Amino acid sequence: MECHVVSGPAGAGKSVHARRLAAELGACLIDSDLATERLVRAGLSLAGLDPDDRDSPAYKRAYREAVYEAMFDLALANLPHVPVVLAGPFTREGGEADWPERLERRLGVRPMMHFVWSPPEVRRARMIARGEPRDGPKLRDWETYAASCREQRPVWEHEFVLT
Repeated sequence: MECHVVSGPAGAGKSVHARRLAAELGACLIDSDLATERLVRAGLSLAGLDPDDRDSPAYKRAYREAVYEAMFDLALANLPHVPVVLAGPFTREGGEADWPERLERRLGVRPMMHFVWSPPEVRRARMIARGEPRDGPKLRDWETYAASCREQRPVWEHEFVLT
């Protein structure tokens, strides 16, 4: 089976691209927001943290790896039966040249990589329009958030999707 990994910053159009790709392939879609959102919100609330936070050091320490590991576990469960499309920011991984090889070892199939990008002002407008609570902290301090985004294309071979 084949596996596609769709990465990029918030508001770039990852979910739209991933949904379209999954429909074309008859694939299982595993989107980081959909797959783990309820659990992340519940855990952050129980810890007394902002349930909409996705960028603080506390969130990244507690949830970043767990969210991605849950996605990879779901991919492993589905890949023997259907193609899989994984969608998530994968920001740090964009600078790790060996990440596709590590994923291949983990998943048993070489992933096809996609990077979805749009200019920051377009991403901001999309976040405002979609009205997701998890975008609130980003929008309240847009300058800080925008400065933290990886604007460079990933170092590994990928399909570049400009939206």
